[in-house]
Order: sequence, then structure tokens, then C-alpha cells
Amino acid sequence: MNRPLVEMDNVSKSFGGFTAVESINLNISEGEFLAIMGSSGCGKTTTLRMLAGLDQPTQGEIRLNGERINELSTWARDTPLVWQNLALFPFLSVTENVEFGLRMRGVPKAERRQRAGQWLDRMGLAEFVNRDIGQLSGGQRQRVALARSLVTEPPILLLDEPLSALDANLKVRMQGVLTELQKEIGITFVYVTHSHSEAFAMADRVVIMSEGRIEQVGTPQEIYSTPCNRFVAEFIGGKNIIEGKVAEIANDIILVKSDHGMFETSRMAGERVSAGDPVTLYVGAEDIRLTASCEEGRNRQRCRVIGEEFVGAMMTIYLQTETGLELQAQIPYAGRAALPMEDGRWVRVSWDTQATHVLGARI
Repeated sequence: MNRPLVEMDNVSKSFGGFTAVESINLNISEGEFLAIMGSSGCGKTTTLRMLAGLDQPTQGEIRLNGERINELSTWARDTPLVWQNLALFPFLSVTENVEFGLRMRGVPKAERRQRAGQWLDRMGLAEFVNRDIGQLSGGQRQRVALARSLVTEPPILLLDEPLSALDANLKVRMQGVLTELQKEIGITFVYVTHSHSEAFAMADRVVIMSEGRIEQVGTPQEIYSTPCNRFVAEFIGGKNIIEGKVAEIANDIILVKSDHGMFETSRMAGERVSAGDPVTLYVGAEDIRLTASCEEGRNRQRCRVIGEEFVGAMMTIYLQTETGLELQAQIPYAGRAALPMEDGRWVRVSWDTQATHVLGARI
């Protein structure tokens, strides 16, 4: 990984008696695409605003390129922010909007016109340079906002849910524009979103926040396949969660007894647990196999089909065991016809020992 561009050490932000961000520690590398996710009120936008200089930390230190920036004004720290509502000036033309930051820096008119033109051409907007902002589509306005932020060639770009107002098709197209642009120019992007699909599709690393604290940091693959605790598992849509107690540890296998039967996981997945400890198990929906019949045993359940959802090439099958445990399985749509998937039908489910993860507690 490249050297840290941004370092946040024990950073907190309070508003009166309310703590919006609590003692977070986070390094953001040069050239990284980092996404910060969480539900409304989790502290992700406040974190972004502290990076932008719009809010000052109550405690802790933020460093950019090794220099403390806590007290630096917004215009002095070179951390432009693309807002959710874009904040373009309706009384200025496309070119004048892009030139604005350069004009505030005292760049001569000829140079700022040239640089604005280069960025508009790069964004595929050369034919709209003299248009009013109100004459552009949502996607075109989005690209103008990006050009306005990048024309000053900052080391980092902050983005606050910039695609939330776009329709589904345009949102996917703009995801492609953003990822290609970030790789091409090589600057750091910090992207706040509540959308799993956006974060997992674009980011190199994802930060999951809740109640002002960081719950997990990792690649999209790490967070999806091995969530660190129950909150993260449920936040990313994981529903296959089983509570139990460690019954036995033998060789490389941990046996867990629950109200729904006996389950097993690998010793590596729960290396810190001992016999008698309460544990929470998690199984990814894509790891659950469905068959018309299978042998009885651990990590095997008889389930009733209670619903299904079509999600493109995949189907999500909603299941309930005889003891009331609800599970979800994801299977290829093409494989649905081979299984009795009608509501109310009984099927067998199973999963591998290595697919059973032990979730940690929230710290």
C-alpha cells in the first residue's frame, strides 16, 4: 500500500452534548479509493466535513501529507468536496463554474479558461462549455461538479453521496466514470455513501461506521466474506446468523450447540474462544447449498421455503427451519428449476465448515 496521505489520530467531534464522531483512527493512502459507509447519523458525513475543513475536530489530530490541518481553513487545505446536491452556480455558465476555484486563487483568465476547457473536454462536455447549468442533464451536471473540483489538481477529492439523486441506469454509468477517472489521474478519493453496491463496486477499501465509531475497515471482499461482528454482518445484508455456545473444541474443529442444532466451524475462525463461551456464527447466503435431500448432521438443516426474490442472474431464497431459524440462500437463477422452490415446500440446506464464521463482539 502507498504511504498515508491522510492520518486521523483519535479524532472526535461533538456538538454540544452529542458526540457525532468518537475517537476514530484511520489512515488513507495516496491514490486510494476509500468509501465510508453507514446509516444516517453514523458520523460518515461529519468525518468528511472534518477532512474538508467545514468542521473542526473536538479532539485528536488530522494530518495531510504529514502536516497538521486541524486549524487550516477550507480554502487553505486543498481538499475539495463534491456535494450531494452538487452546489453548482446556476447564474454561471458551465465554463465559469469550472473556472471558479481557479479564479479564487488568482489564476489569470487565459490560463483558467484553458485549464477549464481541458477538464471539460476530459469529461466529454466540450460541446456544453457555454451552456447554462439548468440546460444540462443530471449526469452532465455531475461531471461539471467533478471538473470544478479537479481543475485545481488537488491531492484528494471528497465526495458526499454524489450519485444519490441520479436514476439507476445513470448511477451505474457514473460509477464507471468515477472509477476510471480515479485510476487515470491517480489522486485519492474519499467517498461517503449508504449504498453497498456503490461502495463495493468502486472502492479499494471500505470503512463501516456506526454511532460515530468505525466498526470495520477492509477491502469489499474482506467485509462481505468475513464481517467482523454482528452489526457489520447485518448492515451488509447478512441474515444467516446463529447464536450458540462452544460445546467442544477438537483438533481443528469448534462444535457449537444452539437451539437450532449442532454446528461446526474451523478453529482458525474462532481462535480466541474456549469451551462454554457464547458465540455468534455467520454464514454467507452464497455459501448455503440447497438440495431436495441430504444427510443429517452438522451445518445441515431441514427448511421450509417461505419466499423468493429475483435479483438478475441470482435468486434469493428465504427459508425457515423447523425450530424457527430464518436463513437466506443465493443460487443461480438457472439452477432454480431443479429444486422444489414453491412456498411451503421443504428442502435441505447445508454448508461447509470453512464457510461458518465466528463474529466478534462490538468494541
